[in-house]
Amino acid sequence: MAAPKKGRSASAQSRPGRSLAFILIAIAALTGGMFLSGHPTPRLGIDLAGGTSITLTAKNEPGQPNAINKTNMNTAVDIMNRRVNGLGVSEAEVQTQGSDNIIVNIPKGTNSKEARAQVGTTAQLYFRPVLATEVSGSAASASPSPSASSSSSSKATDKATDKATSSSSASPTASATSQGRAVTDALKADSTPSASSSASPSASSSASPSASSSASASAAATKLQAQYAALDCTDEAQRAKAGEGSKATDPTVACGKNSSGQWQKYVLGPAEVKGTDIKSAAAVFDTQSAAGWKVTMEFTSGGSKKFADITGKLAKNQSPQNQFAIVLDGDVVSDPFVQQALTGGSAEISGSFDQTEAQSLANMLKYGALPLTFKESSVTTVTAALGGEQLHAGLIAGAIGLGLVVIYLVVYYRGLSIIAIPSLLVSGALTYVIMALLGPTIGFALNLPAVCGAIVAIGITADSFIVFFERIRDEIREGRSLRPAVERAWPRARRTILVSDFVSFLAAAVLFIVTVGKVQGFAFTLGLTTVLDVVVVFFFTKPLMTLLARRKFYASGHKWSGLDPKALGAKPPLRRTRRPSAPVDPKEA
Repeated sequence: MAAPKKGRSASAQSRPGRSLAFILIAIAALTGGMFLSGHPTPRLGIDLAGGTSITLTAKNEPGQPNAINKTNMNTAVDIMNRRVNGLGVSEAEVQTQGSDNIIVNIPKGTNSKEARAQVGTTAQLYFRPVLATEVSGSAASASPSPSASSSSSSKATDKATDKATSSSSASPTASATSQGRAVTDALKADSTPSASSSASPSASSSASPSASSSASASAAATKLQAQYAALDCTDEAQRAKAGEGSKATDPTVACGKNSSGQWQKYVLGPAEVKGTDIKSAAAVFDTQSAAGWKVTMEFTSGGSKKFADITGKLAKNQSPQNQFAIVLDGDVVSDPFVQQALTGGSAEISGSFDQTEAQSLANMLKYGALPLTFKESSVTTVTAALGGEQLHAGLIAGAIGLGLVVIYLVVYYRGLSIIAIPSLLVSGALTYVIMALLGPTIGFALNLPAVCGAIVAIGITADSFIVFFERIRDEIREGRSLRPAVERAWPRARRTILVSDFVSFLAAAVLFIVTVGKVQGFAFTLGLTTVLDVVVVFFFTKPLMTLLARRKFYASGHKWSGLDPKALGAKPPLRRTRRPSAPVDPKEA
């Protein structure tokens, strides 16, 4: 058997079955994964499947009467959008309506309760020192719970601990006195709680302010104590109003859940660190110490100093006054313990987090610094009736377009359509299966613009086949037989297909980056189908063409093969002829 000529590879021509087997196995594996995941159909967007629409109304912060402006509203929209779409294309829409409203549309299939919590907790994020805390409704002598995090007891690590120092049990009278001292100290210029303050106060006791306190501080302390004593965090209405109207510079009361799922109530000092002081936050799995999931934080230069100051003061105190509460929209989402000052500009919060809890807390820290507070004005359910009608019309249009493409391929390319049509089917199968898998994986939701992107992809894929077929025909017109024509046409066609698809993918990538919502869904689908076009052409269309080129029907140039040399106006094959020898002169002979 003759070896292939130098510079030409025989692998693509002699082993096309491997590429076909690879892509067919890949389709089978992806299809199996789709059914095993329990999501055999793509997740639909709000315009196709319905969902929840939330209207949020902006409110000015106390002392900031002009905070509602276009800049702050756009910043709030950007943060909310990143909250609900942070891990992928979940197709939630966040947009302004009028001067003080934001509309959030969450498609069906998304955890609407969790999404509402993400966009509903829209107040400023604060770090406040804990002055006193106890389980809501506990007895007067009960010891304070060490944590109010939605996760288990959390900690600020490398320079802090999650283990609270033990607090001695106090009588109701002593507890009441210490409560008054703690609250009064919080109203002083140095807002850090006194180290001598005891643990949790009694919910039902009243307190006498320190003799050295001013009359205004005494009145404020008495009012705060009354609010704390009356606060029942198990009552949803009271939780919603806890700390209402308090400024960042004022002490306040708040609620949060502890590791046992019980509601905990707090007396908190003035805010020492704001959400705007956090540079970044992330959920990280600790593989070195096997501590599980933790949340890392990095502060701005100004925030680093503030955080070092407050943690340095808190570290000198006893529980619960060695804790700081992370407060979002009046709720305590975490309350780590501190043992020494955190001066490095970064910190870790760890404990018995699972992945969801760590990511949720990191998300709140990262995107919690909204410039406004918002009230949930209305929550409505959106039906998919209109979107269903539009989808029906779009699918009909897509089917008509696909039918016209198939008719064109059959009429113009004849036998080559046997290659083009299965290639379209393979591309469609890959697109469908991957879309179905991306729903539970990254939150991708198929909306009407995304359907349009998939329909546009039909033309992109068909264009790649046409480029390849025309290159083969050009080689046949030059007088070459089919098998060498296929191999010579492929490098030129491949270059053209890659350049064309790169341009389409680049346009889709730019569109995805600079847009949000439905247009982003169109860009994502267009980019996905463009990548799949390259995969199908390389691993299915080209190998299938190589195999069929060995069949007599195509190799002989049958008139229905689409490769008839006569119909293509091919030149006669080049032949080498020997020159006739010169006649011999008889005389010379």
